[in-house]
Amino acid sequence: MEPPDVRYARSGDVDIAYYVVGDGPKDLVFVPFTVSTVFAWQLPVFRDFCERLASFSRLILFDKRGIGASDRPRTPPTLESQMEDVRTVLDAVGSEQAALFGSGHGGQMCALFAATYPERTTALVLYGTHARAPGTPEEQRAELRRLRNEWGLQETIERANYGGYPSLAGDEEFRRLAPMVIRASASPASAVEFTRTYFETDIGEVLPTVSAPTLVLYRPEVKESLPRFPTDPEAAARKLAEPIPDARVVRIPGVDGSPFVGREVTDEIEHFLTAPRAAGVHDRVLTTVLFTDIVGATERAVEVGDRRWRELLAEHRSAVRRELAVFRGVEIDTAGDGFFASFDGPARAIGCAHRIVHEAPTQGLEVRSGLHTGECERDGEKISGLAVHIGARISALAAPGEVLVSQTVKDLVAGARIEFADRGRHKLKGVPGQWRLYAVTALE
Repeated sequence: MEPPDVRYARSGDVDIAYYVVGDGPKDLVFVPFTVSTVFAWQLPVFRDFCERLASFSRLILFDKRGIGASDRPRTPPTLESQMEDVRTVLDAVGSEQAALFGSGHGGQMCALFAATYPERTTALVLYGTHARAPGTPEEQRAELRRLRNEWGLQETIERANYGGYPSLAGDEEFRRLAPMVIRASASPASAVEFTRTYFETDIGEVLPTVSAPTLVLYRPEVKESLPRFPTDPEAAARKLAEPIPDARVVRIPGVDGSPFVGREVTDEIEHFLTAPRAAGVHDRVLTTVLFTDIVGATERAVEVGDRRWRELLAEHRSAVRRELAVFRGVEIDTAGDGFFASFDGPARAIGCAHRIVHEAPTQGLEVRSGLHTGECERDGEKISGLAVHIGARISALAAPGEVLVSQTVKDLVAGARIEFADRGRHKLKGVPGQWRLYAVTALE
């Protein structure tokens, strides 16, 4: 195959390198862990992998922000920002819907995208992915230190590659090219940041909200994944698939951790994507809900009088709506003196809530806010469901001037440089179970 025609799409303030291979009837996006799809084209094993996928799809590949030929952003890569990159690339190539195929950290992002944008996701394929990465905190810290000290060294690259590509250990061309691809893909700092985000992210609460048909692939002979902690591949794959309503788990033969090697992975994906299936109904979506409330509104209204209170309320509502526009929030309701809004990304929801709460004193007001991410029923512009009730209950527990979030929100913004204070477990009125809540203490 000819070298790809690499183009760039603007996603926020970064340029994302992408290219398209093939012209099949179905769009397929492949998202690896830290390998640059642009520079990996030098590897025959990767070119063959792409050629097989492109034989039955229009294959869309891109380098995540911070990887390969794409820009290095000023802030660490989050799953939310990478979802934006996918949307940007899909728009750039004119794709309204696509199947998503992700491995490792890329699989986490693909699952989150599928839950957040079900109308744009036709299917989901996961390989070597965990809801939460394996390893104890001590093991994970040791892995980050090792990456920082050893990334890019010849002996480290060979050791890692032979974990992912043991069948290619004797291939001289692969041994010559792989180190160049690894070094071009990520710097030590980038590798550490991506792996840290992988360690800190937990998509366990996201998986039940994935409505797209899902295929989970595993190789039982592979005893190590990236990062390299011993796991049982079959048990890990079944644990990942269990919460997803329409998921299949398929065993793939072979000893290579990389999906690039052999035809088994691509053959299984072809069978999965080309099998006829009914069109999905996208009335449920993963959403971050935000509630705000003016603290002591009645007392403040009595203090300033009706006319001035109406002016203050109008100023506050205008300010909130400006922030919603900046952070791409959707206003759902303005019952009383509070706001109810929705976001397709939890980090942006936190940023919006933080601005609203901290600007309120300039208007002579105190505001509190609560956020939760969960599955909602969508009816036009309206959303409903348990997640909405949870968000409202969390907001009611927030202190004046505080942004309070659920554990789910915290787990999904790993890498966003947002600091939290643990507020302990709480019983939410009318909601079963105990809920661990966190206050936002700082963000960049």
